[in-house]
Amino acid sequence: MSTLRAGWIITQRELAHWARQPWGPVFNLLFSIMLLLVFGFLFGGAIIVPGGGDYLDFLLPGMLALSMMFGVEGTALKMAGDARKGITDRFRSMPMGSASVALGRVGADMANSAVELLVLILGGLLIGWRITGDPGSAALAVVLLLLLRLAMLWIGIFLGLSFPGEGATAAVQVLVWPIGFLSTAIVSSETMPDWLGAIAAWNPLSATATATRQLFGNPTGVTEGVLADWAVWLAIGWPVLLIAVFVPLSARAYRNLSR
Repeated sequence: MSTLRAGWIITQRELAHWARQPWGPVFNLLFSIMLLLVFGFLFGGAIIVPGGGDYLDFLLPGMLALSMMFGVEGTALKMAGDARKGITDRFRSMPMGSASVALGRVGADMANSAVELLVLILGGLLIGWRITGDPGSAALAVVLLLLLRLAMLWIGIFLGLSFPGEGATAAVQVLVWPIGFLSTAIVSSETMPDWLGAIAAWNPLSATATATRQLFGNPTGVTEGVLADWAVWLAIGWPVLLIAVFVPLSARAYRNLSR
């Protein structure tokens, strides 16, 4: 069986699980909406955007990027769960390429991500967010968001295969939060202490958040520095680099599983 065909079959398996038990993806979507409402309406009135602009317009692209990053948790948990239950070993015993399992997981998660992104964009428009950029730029912003999600999925696959224990996967969940919030997704790095702002500015999530703000025509909250000049290129380069690193690492972790 070809690798792509086997990957498609595994993708269908994952989608069938979600169709029968939809509460996982639905809960993740509701959680992202809750964060958007909390920061947009509860805390938003106290937050100043450097360079001017409405905070809700600043927040929405950041929340879209943050929701794409949070995909690393579900992917890691699912891959680790399949490894613990022996499901991955059963796949390895079948006549299909070693990349099929990972590709199937990526295919299912990317389909779920596209739906999640669409719902969040429509929800943002309903509560007052506006896209002022041209349609081509807005489409590129969506592509950059999905590219970030793709990179996060390969990180999740590697972590799930490398650390299948329940304690390790719980640690992944804990670590994702500070990494996600130590970025420009919620507030501008220019409002942080200099040393902390420098770290946040080089977070791959910050590049995607700032680039999508530029492309959607929203305030970026950045008045100078590398994000002001190179955000779109960084939003392309960071995910490509992460994919180039974690795809071979994931392949090695899959081959070494259960040794």
